[in-house]
Amino acid sequence: MTALELSRLQFAVVTVYHYLFVPLSISLSVLTAGLQTAWWRNRDPRFGRATMLVGKLLMATFAVGVVTGLVQEFQFGLSWSAFARYYGDVFGPTLAIEGMLAFFLEATFLGLWWFGRDRLRPLVHLATIWVVAVGTLISAYVILAANAFMQHPVGVAIDPATGRAQLSSFGALITNEVVVAAFPHTMAGAFMAGGALLLALGVWRRWKGAGSADEAPTWRLLARVGAWTTLVGGVAVALTGDVLGKVMTEVQPMKMAAAEALYETTSHAPFSVFAVQLPGHAQPVSLDIPWLLSFLATGDPTATVQGIDDLQAQYATQFGAGNYTPWIPVAYWTFRLMIGFGVLATAVAAWVLWRTRRGRDLEPAGRGWFALGDRWLVRFLPVIPALPAAAATVGWLFTETARQPWLVFGLFRTADGVSPTLTPTELVASLAGFALVYGVLAVVWVRLVVHVSRGGLVDLVPEQAETNPAESVVPEPSY
Repeated sequence: MTALELSRLQFAVVTVYHYLFVPLSISLSVLTAGLQTAWWRNRDPRFGRATMLVGKLLMATFAVGVVTGLVQEFQFGLSWSAFARYYGDVFGPTLAIEGMLAFFLEATFLGLWWFGRDRLRPLVHLATIWVVAVGTLISAYVILAANAFMQHPVGVAIDPATGRAQLSSFGALITNEVVVAAFPHTMAGAFMAGGALLLALGVWRRWKGAGSADEAPTWRLLARVGAWTTLVGGVAVALTGDVLGKVMTEVQPMKMAAAEALYETTSHAPFSVFAVQLPGHAQPVSLDIPWLLSFLATGDPTATVQGIDDLQAQYATQFGAGNYTPWIPVAYWTFRLMIGFGVLATAVAAWVLWRTRRGRDLEPAGRGWFALGDRWLVRFLPVIPALPAAAATVGWLFTETARQPWLVFGLFRTADGVSPTLTPTELVASLAGFALVYGVLAVVWVRLVVHVSRGGLVDLVPEQAETNPAESVVPEPSY
């Protein structure tokens, strides 16, 4: 493999691994804040105990996410120095904002939240976790703004003296139409990830006989909160994905054409559910939904959608000779796997909510079709959180690979961004090192999650601090 191919592989491995924790950090911080707000309003011990459990999961996930995020930013200098040198002035402000939020705002207030639960007034303590939640959302937005620039470059000018790109409008960067559409879509997916984790843990502890009887209502609450979060997130992903698809069709028509393997420009274009090449058939056998692609791409079922062949000819004329077609099988199948994993996770959440409505319980030990469905649900609990994670992973792969051969669409090619002096041997060695460290972190995170979920539930505020919840309780120091 060449240095370019190894650099792309390394960046993909680092980013995919990091992105497994980012959605969880975002959603768990908001869910922790929401559960604590419910406890603050009604003092229901179920919400207090659920707050502590989700907060512990958040802290473990946040720590791993920060470490993996550092490696991802390190990648720009290691493997993509030519890109960093040319576009560093554009990416610098977003990376600086994200770094300050993660290392100062979020980390500081997360520490205050954890260590201040029996020292701060309840309302002040609640405010600390909301600061963390808002900080994660802002952090996510600015990073998505940086990625949106790569999809649709705006607010940039080339310095004639240095030949480098300079940020001409920070406002244009953060109001890029791509990030405005991508942010709600990404956040909806993040809440699916966090909801699925709580759903799996709640069902496991409530309906597999683990835990004490007085803890059962809290585990049931977590299961239903997780199911509602996953279901609402799944619906929001579909709605915001429709908006994002129309924006991407406008700014990157080749990406939409690649997602459908649409080679010829077509009006009333159908959406291909799947297509396979069977022996003895000259053309792939496809299951299509008439007119749906035109509607998804433009909002008009009769509209014309540009095909790959016409776009390739257009780009060759506009940007010069070259291959501007991404890897079509990857674009086609990642797009469908993204949708499929998301739909499956949403269906599981809907099943749990239906089976536990109005105080009902799952019956994995019972008889009948419903009990059979409950048994399958409980049996495959470890897979449930992996569904939104898999959807997010293949969605990211689709977004980035279908933009190729561009790092910054229309301005900067991927082949021009790799570090010029980096050798394949150095890349293999660094990739092996990253894989080793990430493997250790994965084991640590999984063990922490299992340990937290198997442990007993604790109240949000210790008993000695609840004599008067409206007052601040400061224990005497001990030495």
